[in-house]
Amino acid sequence: MTAPSGVPHPFADAVKPLVDAMGGEMVAPGQARGDDVVLSWEGEPVVAVRLPHLADSLDHLLADLQRRHGPLPALGRKEKQQVVRILEERGAFSVRHGVETVASALGVSRFTVYNYLNRENAARDDS
Repeated sequence: MTAPSGVPHPFADAVKPLVDAMGGEMVAPGQARGDDVVLSWEGEPVVAVRLPHLADSLDHLLADLQRRHGPLPALGRKEKQQVVRILEERGAFSVRHGVETVASALGVSRFTVYNYLNRENAARDDS
C-alpha cells in the first residue's frame, strides 16, 4: 500500500509478512468490505486486511508446514505428531473436515490423527 505521496507506506510493509503468513490479502482501505480489518497509522487508514476463510487457512497452514518440514507424508511418526500438535494449537481441527484434510496431507488415516490428538491431550492432562 502506498502513502498519498505514492511511496510505499512503512506500516503496510511492516505488516505484510504477518498478512502473508495468515494467508490474508492486503487491499486499499477504500476497497475494504464489511469483514475486512482496516489498519490505521497515526489516525489515518493505511491498509485493509482481508482474512482468509477458515478452510483456506487450513490449506495455507499445511502448505507452510510442508515448506518448513518437507513433504508431509514422508515425515516420521514423531514429526507427524508434532505437526498435528501445531495444527491443533492453531485451531485446525475446528474446521469442518479438518481431521480428514490433515490425515490426507500427512498420508495417514483419520484414526491415526485422532490417536495423535488423544496422545497429546493425555500427556497434557498428566502434567
